[in-house]
Amino acid sequence: MVDFLMKFNPITQAFIATLFTWGMTALGAALVFMTKTLNQRLLDSMLGFAGGVMIAASYWSLLAPAITMSEGNPIGNWFPAAFGFLLGGVFLWGIDKILPHLHPNSSIAGAEGYLPKRRKRSTLLVLAITLHNIPEGLAVGIAFGALANGGTEASLAGALTLALGIGIQNFPEGVAVSMPLRGEGMSRRKSFFYGQFSGMVEPIAAVIGAVAVSFIEPLLPYALSFAAGAMIFVVAEEVIPSSQEKGNKDLASMSLMFGFTLMMILDVAFG
Repeated sequence: MVDFLMKFNPITQAFIATLFTWGMTALGAALVFMTKTLNQRLLDSMLGFAGGVMIAASYWSLLAPAITMSEGNPIGNWFPAAFGFLLGGVFLWGIDKILPHLHPNSSIAGAEGYLPKRRKRSTLLVLAITLHNIPEGLAVGIAFGALANGGTEASLAGALTLALGIGIQNFPEGVAVSMPLRGEGMSRRKSFFYGQFSGMVEPIAAVIGAVAVSFIEPLLPYALSFAAGAMIFVVAEEVIPSSQEKGNKDLASMSLMFGFTLMMILDVAFG
């Protein structure tokens, strides 16, 4: 895979990598063709696992390289990482308050956002997962875009590992959209379509992130930490609460630990 991607520029590499992450979303959504419902404990464990992957990826693939790249910063090598991290969280918080969306385990009455909410449940669910896929796509794009500037910490193997981790955690996201819709009586085909559609934003976000950092090298540490902050906000605001609100707190928490451990191993071993 590494040899294959070496033939392309970083922007194209980012696009190809996020086609994989989108494909994993579609793979999860495709479970509707096999069953109408999914055991809640299994779904909650998958969401917890996804949260662990995202937390580990935020540090090893994004924050740690950002801190290393900031050596020599007049304020301190901590500043770009701290500033970008908080900015990423604030940005997602603002989008979360504006965009109408519905968390996977919530009723239609629990829709959030200030814009008009008179939308179908399917639309609100897709908007929620799409919102959360934006920072994931940006993270992959920024990691590949960093390669254009010769960043030693942003190796191709590390960028691929990040894409792999994001892809793994996208699987339960596809399930989290398609299964509730199928359970409410929507056809398998439509449930699958809505489930995979939420991942379509990742290649777009990846190209935007890769283009931005490819041409503006000083942005790299800020961009990496921005993506990390946005992902951590998603985990804290959506993934962990959704995995625990049905009472499976211990299972979801241990699944998060396993997800974190797996991503840490992948990133340290291959990044």
